[in-house]
Amino acid sequence: MKMWLWTVVLLAVTTLTFCTPLINELEPGKDWPKRGSVKQPQDEPEITEISTEVPSNTDFKERTPVEFGDEIEEEIAILAKAAEVADTKVDYSGAQVWKVSTEKTGVRATLGRLRRRNLISTWAGNQTYLDVFVKSNALQNVTRIMKRENITFHIVIDDLQKRINEENPPLDENEIELQDRRGHRMTWKQYHRLEDIHGFMDYLAKTYPKIISVNTIGKSYEGRDLKVLRISDGKPTNKAVFIDGGIHAREWISPATVTYLINQIAENFDEESDDIKNIDWYILPVVNPDGYEYTHVKDRLWRKNRKPTIGTRACVGADLNRNFGYRWGGKGASSNPCSDIYRGARAFSEPESKAVSEFIKNSAANFSAYLTYHSYGQYLLYPWGYDTAVPPDHKDLDIVGKSIAAAIENTGGSKYSVGSSSGLLYPASGGSDDWAKAQGIKYAFTIELSDTGRYGFILPTSFIEPVARESLAGVRVLASQIHKL
Repeated sequence: MKMWLWTVVLLAVTTLTFCTPLINELEPGKDWPKRGSVKQPQDEPEITEISTEVPSNTDFKERTPVEFGDEIEEEIAILAKAAEVADTKVDYSGAQVWKVSTEKTGVRATLGRLRRRNLISTWAGNQTYLDVFVKSNALQNVTRIMKRENITFHIVIDDLQKRINEENPPLDENEIELQDRRGHRMTWKQYHRLEDIHGFMDYLAKTYPKIISVNTIGKSYEGRDLKVLRISDGKPTNKAVFIDGGIHAREWISPATVTYLINQIAENFDEESDDIKNIDWYILPVVNPDGYEYTHVKDRLWRKNRKPTIGTRACVGADLNRNFGYRWGGKGASSNPCSDIYRGARAFSEPESKAVSEFIKNSAANFSAYLTYHSYGQYLLYPWGYDTAVPPDHKDLDIVGKSIAAAIENTGGSKYSVGSSSGLLYPASGGSDDWAKAQGIKYAFTIELSDTGRYGFILPTSFIEPVARESLAGVRVLASQIHKL
């Protein structure tokens, strides 16, 4: 029997996970939940039902922009699996990225046909344009069709693998020497592996034990730690902010920016304003450690986590930002396990998203804000994402969002568009910011970092510090607004 048939598989897995101890103890009741009080996904049997729904050829006009890639992603997933077995990296030599104007009638329908023929996929876009990934062996065919249909486009990246090869050059001797003197390997002049990020967090906890602690709130599917760092002076009146990065594996600028925020607040805490010092900062730099490592060693453009889906064509992973439990499974999320926006078998089916949700729900902290860093496009988005709707306090979110965007522009010149996720971009259900807002967290924002498409996901290391400095300015504005609540 061919393995291409869809099946229904019920998989029960029971795993006992022991909590990792805190690096330094803090007074109970003021900071972390009591040890062992946060139920982890592995603490109870998990029943995973694999969808039998075969991806349909629904008319293009009824699909949201992020759904373009379902079929091509299925093919890419199979190729990536073959590369994994062969112990080689996925090679994107000759592949290109185009910026396509979609304002002309019929453009989106044409792109939909190209997608269904497995000739293109999309990276990002909004109501007026799309960044389109074109496979090397499809360039001639797609170019011919675009010219025939008189569709306006220009080539943004003419050889994707060349851009990948140039993205993250090794450090020079001076930087390596500085690492040795500093006691950790983080530099913000390079995109670092997970080991460096976690080592940096542990270093800070040992160096500043009065204000910093690190806790593992759960494990990824492959057993990597989900490490959260807390910065706090321990005042019981403090409010709290949760920040995360790296939900999508290929968005390297996100963990780089989040670790920069950690470093600046930690190293300069005594000189910080009361707005910063009177907040307990909980920061998870890499929500998706398995996927993040996979982008470094196998496939630079991998997006999802690495949990296998039983009964599919060797397709792996769910989009963690479609797996959160508020309005899960709606618009902008796919039931196809080979899709880049696969929602998972059910809400919180993935250990990474479930660990984050359980931690926030069980924490004694008074969370006033939730920030999740992504790339790219330079957008500052607030709920709702699941549909074209906004929460009752959307005017407050818009005002604060525009204040953050102004601080970013004043610091480095980058212009960020502000609005609801569904209104400014497109509906996408199951997002972490929607879920955080539904938990009663006042300020919930998704921040899509630089750039606007010239480099896209393959942002050179020279951008790390400028982008991160802008983000820090925005965080300072948010901190001041929180104290006005």
